[in-house]
Amino acid sequence: MGRPFGLILAGGHGRRMSAAASPSGALPKPLMPLSGRPLIAHVIARMAPQVAGLAINANDPSELFAAFGLPVIPDTVAERPGPLAGVLAGLEWLERESPGTPLVTVAADTPFLPDDLVSRLIHRYAETAEVVCAGSAGQMHHVIAVWPQAARAPLAVALAAGQRKVGLLLATLGAVTESWDTANGDPFFNVNTPEDLAAAESRSPASR
Repeated sequence: MGRPFGLILAGGHGRRMSAAASPSGALPKPLMPLSGRPLIAHVIARMAPQVAGLAINANDPSELFAAFGLPVIPDTVAERPGPLAGVLAGLEWLERESPGTPLVTVAADTPFLPDDLVSRLIHRYAETAEVVCAGSAGQMHHVIAVWPQAARAPLAVALAAGQRKVGLLLATLGAVTESWDTANGDPFFNVNTPEDLAAAESRSPASR
């Protein structure tokens, strides 16, 4: 199996972070600075070497992400219903770009992603042909996962029915978990608040 494509999910509102950092909400959370670079830049640096191609799912103006030189894919479902819409948009885009290729999704606020993320997810996927989610500390990280093209139809049906809970859909699809050790910190730590951003600064991904 060749290397999959990757999609960084940056399509949410990020209200908790944006409201605290900018009362107008003018700066989307993925563009908040961490160790001198936008938060999403750390995710790109972690993911780009691991995949055949990379894109960003975002519903903010695409010009905001132009500096990263990646395709920007908006949701194809109205009203930003959540990460499932981003996954669906990514799968639809990828089926046009590279039919049949699985898609690895990650969140735009996870700056410490492991270097073996994609290889391990894909190895497990080759064994199961199911959605495979990353896990750590006993938790399944729903949007850090590899998705087969076969998931497109159930995703579309779920969204059309108003289903927004990723965990419920993953249970329906029989998703499995591939887990990582957290002895040196959780590799899937996500930045949701200014306090999280301060904690991330102390881990200094720029010093990697």
